[in-house]
Amino acid sequence: MLDTKSIYFYIIVISVLFSYATNFGYSNLLEPFLFLKNNGSFYPSFENTYLISMEWWRLITPTFLHFSFTHLIFNCLWIYILGSKIEIIDGKGIFITLFLITGLSSNLGQYFWTGNFLFGGLSGAVYGLLGYCFILDLENRGYRYNLPPALYIFMFCWLLIGFTGVLKIFGFGNVANIAHLVGMIAGFIFGIITRYSLKL
Repeated sequence: MLDTKSIYFYIIVISVLFSYATNFGYSNLLEPFLFLKNNGSFYPSFENTYLISMEWWRLITPTFLHFSFTHLIFNCLWIYILGSKIEIIDGKGIFITLFLITGLSSNLGQYFWTGNFLFGGLSGAVYGLLGYCFILDLENRGYRYNLPPALYIFMFCWLLIGFTGVLKIFGFGNVANIAHLVGMIAGFIFGIITRYSLKL
């Protein structure tokens, strides 16, 4: 059951609101939440967006955008599964810090690697949460979060399959594979840091 006082609950609510407010990418309301400013008066570039217009919120807002109902449901389900465990076991501070770092990292990675600014979704952060759990579960023989090994295997295989282009052929659209990879790496790093600095 969803805990309405939890951080993960509000992440899900914000994602749902953003997705419906932007009509899953088909509304003019989408532009203010994209990674780059693209309203006609500015050429969409990192410099124009962040150094001239100072629209720093765009670093994180693409995380809450989704371009289909399936995309939204799939990601929110993972936020619930992984986020609830991390928040309960490790605390709200760890969870929100992890979410923001992996969300920011995945967005930056996706843009700078591909040059494309039309992307969105919680999946970069989801892979960050997964990477974090994987590191701490390694240290605790899988007993910390009680996530089945098959789940890790499935998600890691899904990441690799994404880079083959097969998912697009089967109707999954353009998958932000770099965001997934960078998010997961950020989660690994955050897991290692917290493991040895906070003795989790």
